Amino acid sequence: MDSAARPVSFPKSRWYAKSSKPKAPYKLPESVKPPQSEQPSSTPKPEYSAEQTEFDTKADPAGNAAPEASEATESKPQQPLPDLTQGIPSTLAAELEGRTKKSGQTSLNLTEDPSRFEDYTDDGRGDIPKDGYVSSLDRRRARMANLMYAFFLLAGAGGVAYLGRNWETEEEAKAHPDIPSGWSFSSWYNRMKARLSDITSYYKDPAFPKLLPDEDPNLRQPYTLVLSLEDLLVHSEWSREHGWRIAKRPGVDYFLRYLNQYYELVLFTSVPSMMADQVLRKLDPYRIIRWPLFREATRYKDGEYIKDLSYLNRDLSKVILIDTKEEHARLQPENAIILDKWLGDPKDKNLVALIPFLEYIAGMGVEDVRPVLKSFEGTSIPVEFAKRERIMREKFEKELEEERKRRPKRGVGSLASALGLKSTRTLDGEQSPSEGLAQGKMLWDQIRERGQKNYEMIEKEIRENGEKWLAEMAAEEEKARQEQMKMMKGSFTSMFGAGKQ
Repeated sequence: MDSAARPVSFPKSRWYAKSSKPKAPYKLPESVKPPQSEQPSSTPKPEYSAEQTEFDTKADPAGNAAPEASEATESKPQQPLPDLTQGIPSTLAAELEGRTKKSGQTSLNLTEDPSRFEDYTDDGRGDIPKDGYVSSLDRRRARMANLMYAFFLLAGAGGVAYLGRNWETEEEAKAHPDIPSGWSFSSWYNRMKARLSDITSYYKDPAFPKLLPDEDPNLRQPYTLVLSLEDLLVHSEWSREHGWRIAKRPGVDYFLRYLNQYYELVLFTSVPSMMADQVLRKLDPYRIIRWPLFREATRYKDGEYIKDLSYLNRDLSKVILIDTKEEHARLQPENAIILDKWLGDPKDKNLVALIPFLEYIAGMGVEDVRPVLKSFEGTSIPVEFAKRERIMREKFEKELEEERKRRPKRGVGSLASALGLKSTRTLDGEQSPSEGLAQGKMLWDQIRERGQKNYEMIEKEIRENGEKWLAEMAAEEEKARQEQMKMMKGSFTSMFGAGKQ
């Protein structure tokens, strides 16, 4: 049992070859020499040596050792293996390099070096088509873009064709009486153009077809005077020291309060309402100007804001526009008086100098103001009117003197009838035209005197009751503001069901 469990042991010994290294080169015997094939006689037979010199060795360990250091310097350093956890590395550079070597072209300029850009040409792509360089995502996007372009083109063509349909309501037909319904190309084109114009008119035309309300002509002045704001009544300027400053033109208060008895005053400016309204409150606190119109009431055309007087809802034969820009009156130039811009001169009197001319038109009851304004075209109206007034006064005085010489015993009434004046009733304390004529006063002289008296009455009322009027207007505005806030709160609470049941 003990012998069976005991492991087998072998003697520890080594065997070495007893044969030593050959001392002389080994030579093959003659019998094992390779057979020689027959060669043509023309070629020389090479001589083979039976000695195998490659087996000649010497017992030199240093000489037989491999040149490790020299081979290490000549061999290329081992590149690190790619990290496959970050994904499979790209082989695009190797593929392009192999493809360009195969096609005989230079490699792709992946370094973005401008000096190598000229060496790269992509005229010949080999057997790869042009579409092969576009990804599937780009091709899908291009296809969707083409479909969208085609859809919008068809939708636009259909919309344009739909705009040219016949008028559907009587209101449309009445709004375009010159464009009848029909299926001719001209009718269809005109209807399409009219509907397109109606769409864009919301942004180009005034906010309302009637800018001023309908009123009884017997309850208002028969003439309408339209005034601009910027550089006519006020002038604004900006400086680094003071910022924005606005100056009121000299004589504006007198101009407005005096002509208020003859004209329906309208302020028509191209400045937006949110800016011009604050200026107007300071300029005219007593609301002498009846109707303010802002940029929303202008007409936009060719990059300019135009004041179209046809939207005023007033007879244009009784409308006068005073402005500083000809572009504002390009649609009705025959109704306009264009003045030079006032740039802040404190001694300016050009605006007040217009009062006699405007008073004459309204006081004498001119049927149409346009021919009168046309006669003053190209002249300074105050200077030219003063010349004409002097000529008329000289003529009147001459006729009056001749009439007195022919009929010295006639009364004042007969003298007035001879000059074409009718007897009229006047208010208490006022002078009749015949009495003024007897004193050598022209008719518009008497109108001017009456206008001065009315202006003095207006000034007296403002001095006595001006503060009261301002307080009443402020109270009305505050009341309207409170009511508006109450309505807004009620609508806000009703949205969430918290309103009164």
